[in-house]
Amino acid sequence: MIPNLPWRRTKRRGLRLWPVGTALALAFAAAIAVASAAFLAGWDLLGAQGLKPEHRIDSKTLFDLVKLSFGVVAGAGALVALVVAYRRQRVNEDGALRDATRLHTERFTTAVSQLGEESAAVRLGGVHALAGLADDAPTRDLRQTCIDVLCAYLRLPYTAETLILPEGAEALHAYRALREARHTIIRLIRDHLRLALDHPHSWQGHDFDFTGAVFDGGNFDGAEFSGGTVSFRGAEFSSGTVGFVRAVFSGGHVDFTRTNFTGGSVQFGHAEFRSGRVSFPLAEFSGGKVSFFHARFLGGTVDFDRALFLRGTVRFSYATFSGGVVGFPGAKFSGAEVDFSKAVGVAPPGLVPSDGQPLPAGLTLPDSWHPIAPPPLASDTPTASGTSQPDATHIVIDDQPPAQDS
Repeated sequence: MIPNLPWRRTKRRGLRLWPVGTALALAFAAAIAVASAAFLAGWDLLGAQGLKPEHRIDSKTLFDLVKLSFGVVAGAGALVALVVAYRRQRVNEDGALRDATRLHTERFTTAVSQLGEESAAVRLGGVHALAGLADDAPTRDLRQTCIDVLCAYLRLPYTAETLILPEGAEALHAYRALREARHTIIRLIRDHLRLALDHPHSWQGHDFDFTGAVFDGGNFDGAEFSGGTVSFRGAEFSSGTVGFVRAVFSGGHVDFTRTNFTGGSVQFGHAEFRSGRVSFPLAEFSGGKVSFFHARFLGGTVDFDRALFLRGTVRFSYATFSGGVVGFPGAKFSGAEVDFSKAVGVAPPGLVPSDGQPLPAGLTLPDSWHPIAPPPLASDTPTASGTSQPDATHIVIDDQPPAQDS
């Protein structure tokens, strides 16, 4: 059974060449224009004032005219041969591309069929076959098609292990085989994003759509997001560990809109945010642990617009905020432990309450961002009657004994 995976079909236009007559006419016109320009430029540089009329042509002049005629004919023939050779080269290249595309399509169909097989080994083979096809794709669009199918496989309905009922060893083995295929896809994407942008097998700059996918493990550690769009919109991180450790966000858009962090651990430790945009609008942190330990926010935009911090732990310990735009506008802190202790740099907007209001429960900021107000003096402590009374330990009345009544 082949899963219902979307396939971005490449809209490929056929080879478009001008008619031979039109191409030759334009080529001759261009050649005459260039020759005329060269002649006039030389005429001007030599300072010639005019041509001396010749009433009689001698044998030498006639021979020169014959040589000139043959030169013109030879040049015209060379120009025709050049145009024909160029057209033949274009036709050959287009034919080679058609053959490569046809072979790619055949291999693509086979690989997608393998993804729907019951055998775990065959499914894994299909995953690696699609990754190899992406590397060998004759066009950028065909590579994107392979990436789209791999991402679509991660978006297929999936239930984390912690949420399924025990149904025996056979069902557990089938589940873990499926999970292995999913984790293999994540690893292959990570490895291709780690390659330099100019590497022939680099997938940087392509689009990755993880909308609604469930992540119960996987590793993007060390990956570089430098262009295109990577979408985790509506994804759920429910268990296991998903790592972006030492990942570099240097361009494009990585989108975590409405992502649910409900369990497990998502690690952005030592990640660098240099440029581009990483957004967590309306993301919900309701369990597990999300760590930005020692992350460096150096540029670009990172926003947690209207994010909900309900439960679990989100740590920005030792993070550096030294550039770009990082903000928490409209974020709500209502139970999660959100820790910015030892963070350095400028406090992101939306964290520090205005007018000296106390911090929300669970939010911890460095003293330099939100100095703790000193405790009230005892002299300002109200008495039982409701009036403030001075503290005797802070008042010196007199160093003389009180006067005696007579």
